Amino acid sequence: MSVGILLVTHEGLGPDLVRLAQRMLGHLPLAVECMQVPFDADLPSLLAEGSGALRRADGGDGVLILSDLYGASPSNLASRLAHLGTPVRRVSGLSLPMLLRVLNYAERPLEELVEIAASGARSGVVIDHA
Repeated sequence: MSVGILLVTHEGLGPDLVRLAQRMLGHLPLAVECMQVPFDADLPSLLAEGSGALRRADGGDGVLILSDLYGASPSNLASRLAHLGTPVRRVSGLSLPMLLRVLNYAERPLEELVEIAASGARSGVVIDHA
């Protein structure tokens, strides 16, 4: 049993982040699914697709949904998916450092991965004064 990851992003972003993470880590220690939300999306029509992605990602211990921009369509869809019965936690502001941090702590429970995701995003922002 493990936590799964579902990336809910604008078109193009999620699959590229997963490819980069896989290249950097060699393999993904958690199940990772991507759902791309078109800019002109009708969110209710995407619920069935999102539900399927949620089920595929769930390794039995719930799903961490990472979305790219809080308040945008992917985040709003993630909010709807969180009410479908699967144990879900959501974090917005998806970045490569966030995803890598979560994947590096794959053995942690869902509640801890929420904080790990947020921490990864925060520590991934560095002002270079050089």
